Amino acid sequence: SALRLAGGRSRCEGRVELELAGTWGTVCDDSWDLADGDVVCRQLRCGRALRVHGGAAFGRGNGTILRDEVACQGHEQHLWDCPAELEHDCSHKEDAGVVCSVEAVWSLGWHPSWDGCAGRVEVFFHGLWNTVCDSSWYQLEPRVLCHSLGCGEPLQHPSFDHTLPGKMFYLCESPQPSLAHCRWIYNKSAPCYQSRAAGVVCSGMGP
Repeated sequence: SALRLAGGRSRCEGRVELELAGTWGTVCDDSWDLADGDVVCRQLRCGRALRVHGGAAFGRGNGTILRDEVACQGHEQHLWDCPAELEHDCSHKEDAGVVCSVEAVWSLGWHPSWDGCAGRVEVFFHGLWNTVCDSSWYQLEPRVLCHSLGCGEPLQHPSFDHTLPGKMFYLCESPQPSLAHCRWIYNKSAPCYQSRAAGVVCSGMGP
């Protein structure tokens, strides 16, 4: 068996699809909850479930509906380890979806005169280190990052050159526990046009 998410902005959000005997099918949203979503996100190495969706929120899938009344505890290794009904009374307008947190790791690039709470913002994502576009790096985004790193409050937002393979763009509309909970776009040129690489100097000395 295989698992994927389809119809979302990244491989870590979308309609839940399972493969059985070479064909892909979907999961019905009856009793679909965060514990079920957590198993999907962990299996795909996408962190944890932030939100689960029913009602074909990511579009209607094709093929067979392979699971109904999924009842994961949240600790299972694979979605198919969870109790579920194989018979169903669903249609594709009830396809289940999930938005995962995406396992990204943030660090502040080393600078000889600064400690671990200041530097260029760098994100390990999709197996690569990436810089962050400063085109929406205002007050909230640096604050979310400083807090999530245990580094206190942001004091300054210096800019640097983009010298890493990819670029991330974040836009936070309210305080969040990490940048993964904000809106983000990966490797799209338009939001990063004429941007520089974001940096931050936080007030703390590191955890």
